[in-house]
Amino acid sequence: MKPRRGVASVFPTNTAGPDPVKVIASTLRKGNVVDKDGKLYVILTVENIHPGKGTPVTQLDMRRITDGVKVSERYRTTESVERAFVEDREHTFLYEDGEGFHFMNPENYDQVAIPKDVVGSAAPYLQEGMAVMVSTHNGVALTLELPQRVTLEVTETEPAMKGQTASSSYKPAILSNGVRTAVPPHIAVGTRVVIMTEDGSYVERAKD
Repeated sequence: MKPRRGVASVFPTNTAGPDPVKVIASTLRKGNVVDKDGKLYVILTVENIHPGKGTPVTQLDMRRITDGVKVSERYRTTESVERAFVEDREHTFLYEDGEGFHFMNPENYDQVAIPKDVVGSAAPYLQEGMAVMVSTHNGVALTLELPQRVTLEVTETEPAMKGQTASSSYKPAILSNGVRTAVPPHIAVGTRVVIMTEDGSYVERAKD
């Protein structure tokens, strides 16, 4: 059946779909969806904790899909957890408006609107035409994965000092998307730099 063209709903109307599969807690990753007590949660962060004494545990910070409530859970790392089926597809970022951020599937031109709270800290890095990976469950967008690196321009920073090298301590800077970062002392305003989208850290001076 051909998918309906248009904007997909951002909230689930049901939770029917492929049955969840049991996986070991320590194998879960950010963006996975788990079925807990009949409700679906998308994982925001995962931390495997190995104390000197005691049982290793997996700490999950999650967001309930139906209402957006955030919860934290701990499981033994070897404990079984039900992971729900999620479909990952590449989408192209189009624009932002009051409904959220709009993306298009380049294969069938279907569009999906993702709420701002789902996009979260990724929002400043979105650029028109950028290819991102969108994870959906029953047609509902849950998470999106950005390219690892983006190129941005430095709009504010201290002047470069003569004699300073890249090995000197970094200085604060503001990028063209408003994100604050730290750059080597030789980087000046107007310089294009490569930034990691995961944490906003400086990688290198852009070669373009």
